[in-house]
Amino acid sequence: MKKGTHSVGVARQYSGTAGRIESCQIGVFVAYASRFGQTLIDRRLYLPEAWAKDQARRKAAGIPQETEFLTKPAMARAMLAQALDRGVPCAWVLADAAYGGDYQTRRMLEERRQPYVLAVRSNHTLRMLTDQGLLQTDPKEMAEELPVAAWTACPAGEGAKGLRLYDWARIALPYVVEEGYARYVLIRKSRTDPRALSYYLVFAPAEATLAELAGAAGLRWTIEECFQRAKDDLGLDHCEARSWHGWHRHMTLVMAAAAFLAKLGADLRRSACGKPNETSPNPKIAA
Repeated sequence: MKKGTHSVGVARQYSGTAGRIESCQIGVFVAYASRFGQTLIDRRLYLPEAWAKDQARRKAAGIPQETEFLTKPAMARAMLAQALDRGVPCAWVLADAAYGGDYQTRRMLEERRQPYVLAVRSNHTLRMLTDQGLLQTDPKEMAEELPVAAWTACPAGEGAKGLRLYDWARIALPYVVEEGYARYVLIRKSRTDPRALSYYLVFAPAEATLAELAGAAGLRWTIEECFQRAKDDLGLDHCEARSWHGWHRHMTLVMAAAAFLAKLGADLRRSACGKPNETSPNPKIAA
């Protein structure tokens, strides 16, 4: 959140943190997650269109001339492509509905044969050819038509109280895909509130199981953990710099510190996983 109008990129815009339109700066981030931990690996400041067109404000904030207005999905797409081009190993790309609903992002990943599990809104339009002709539907309507037997309980990873168990279903989409791959609508349903559903579009190896898709979808929360730690412990959201370069330098320093801590944590987890279990010695029983 930001007051005033001089800090680069500040505008009245929707903030996911606040859940409403506020005066704020917004950054688009990429995180990397594995079973040993997670950390932020890339960042870009979102430049609203009004800022991108205002030459006086651009000059005052030191915005590079080559920097143009891009939507948030376009920024994320560019960062993902850059990470993949540099050889960052990646089993799945995950994102929330703001990015999962972007057709160009999905197409870019599919052209790279990069599996993904991307959240979409319940009313995301799906069009497909059937024997009856062109069908238009959405994930919510498809979920409502599923029989009870279509749902399977699968964990979505570990939570604070153990495994996070949900009911899951997947529906194959009749689209042309690369050989060896498949597309699905994946649906998650709360076991305590059947009305609470989440929806995903999936591009996956044909042999991927429902449990694997559920586990991948459950990892999206790791970026929220990255944000929480970077904000609470390292001051990610305490940037007082007004310039373009100042914002990026602040974020880079915080991310470097977060990566250092993530590496220490990963080393400890690897060390713990490599140690054989020790059994308690047998107590001596006096005769």
